[in-house]
Formats: sequence, structure tokens, C-alpha cells
Amino acid sequence: MIPEVQRVWHANWQVYGADKVWKQMNREGIRLARCTVERLMRRLGLAGARRGKRVRTTTPDTSAPCPLDRANRQFKANRPNELWVSDFTHVSTWQDWLFVVFVIDVYARRIVGWRVSSSMRTDFVLDALEQALYEHQPQLTDQLIHHSDRGVQYVSIRYTERLAEAGIEPSVVAVATAATTPWLRPSTGCIRPS
Repeated sequence: MIPEVQRVWHANWQVYGADKVWKQMNREGIRLARCTVERLMRRLGLAGARRGKRVRTTTPDTSAPCPLDRANRQFKANRPNELWVSDFTHVSTWQDWLFVVFVIDVYARRIVGWRVSSSMRTDFVLDALEQALYEHQPQLTDQLIHHSDRGVQYVSIRYTERLAEAGIEPSVVAVATAATTPWLRPSTGCIRPS
């Protein structure tokens, strides 16, 4: 079957992945399990074309001092302004990529601050934090924890100084894990802008 898999892959400009090679072989009357096609393609080093390019939204700053993980992957709060989680992602538009940052109050499961930008600068995430601070006015007695990944924007001097000014304790985890918590997934609940 190896020559048949290679033939179909080459006949289709070397862009077909295992699914399309398997479907084409079935159309030609060559019966083979899809997993077998995938295994043979992997063994031969054949792969389908991938669309788009990967956008890297978080670059860790390993030289910067990193705050502790105070949330400890326990995303529960007993009252408002106890734990805020912040992260950002990218959105493809017709012209370019846009970046969306959000700050979520874990207790209310509501977005308390957000911004959209065409760049990933510190000002971008700082603006979302400022919106959350302005609208929800946490008190020093709240002992608010701000949880994020260790992207350069979140461990920057300006961002950490602003957290300190507001009396907020920073909490940082490994890159790209702050917003991948189960309670953030749409299937488990709704996160509404406030």
C-alpha cells in the first residue's frame, strides 16, 4: 500500500493530509483503514499542507523575577474582587491579526476589563487592568490576587508596579496556562462582559 499512498499524495500536489488521501483512495476503490493511511504517511514523512501561520501571543521573560503562583490552579473565589484572571488571545480578521485581552473576576465569572489591539505591547494589557480597576474599585482589604501567565507584558516593570500601587498581589504560572482552566471553557458556563 505504500506506493499507492505515495502516488495519491504526489498526484495531489503534496498537500493532502491523511483524511484526504484516505478518501481519494476509497474513491479509487482501494479499501484501507484511515488509521493505516495515517501510520504509513507518518512513516514516510508525508504530511498535508497547513493553513495560516501560528501566532505566538506569549513570550516568556525568563530573566525577569517571577511572582509565585498564589492561585495554585484553584480557580474559586468566595467573594468579588478576591481573584482576577487575565490572559489574551488573537483573532484573525480580513486585514490582519487583532489581540484581545480580558480580565475576569473569578467569583462572578464576568469580564471586568478588556481591550482590543493590533499589537501586544504592555499598554494593551495595562489598559484592560485600568478598566477593571476603575469599574470595580477593589479595596486594599479585599486582598485581591491577579493571576496570569508569565508573558513579558504581565511581568513587565510597569504592569507589576501598577499592581503594587493598587494593592494587588500578582500570581503567575507557566506560559499559556492562565486561561486554559476548565471554568473558562464555554461548555461549562457563560462569561459575560460586565
